Amino acid sequence: MKVLFIASLGIVSLIQTSLSFADNVNGKNLYLQRCTMCHGVDLKATGPLANKSNPPTPDLTTSAFKKRLNDYPGVIVSSIILRPNGDLIPRTLRENGVKLSPYAWRIKDLRDLNEYMGGVISKKR
Repeated sequence: MKVLFIASLGIVSLIQTSLSFADNVNGKNLYLQRCTMCHGVDLKATGPLANKSNPPTPDLTTSAFKKRLNDYPGVIVSSIILRPNGDLIPRTLRENGVKLSPYAWRIKDLRDLNEYMGGVISKKR
């Protein structure tokens, strides 16, 4: 139990420390290629598929989402993308005839996307 706790602290520390090394260009490219169809370029759920999922796509510029993104760096983005329980995103794409090739997400990609989204959200407020 003690080893698990220490390992968890190490992972959290790695995620938080490594965010400063995030590549904003990679994060922006990933967002534009894989997220805009639902969340829109402005992150406000304005993409063409925003209202075609159940529940509808959330506005990522709200203060509540911004707080979650800041409080849990990398965790929110990775949990949504990797979504181990449920297939909301793939199902919405499939039901609307959108073909999005599989992507082998790396830790760096999740950090970059988190950093990019955080930057866009901060500029909007």
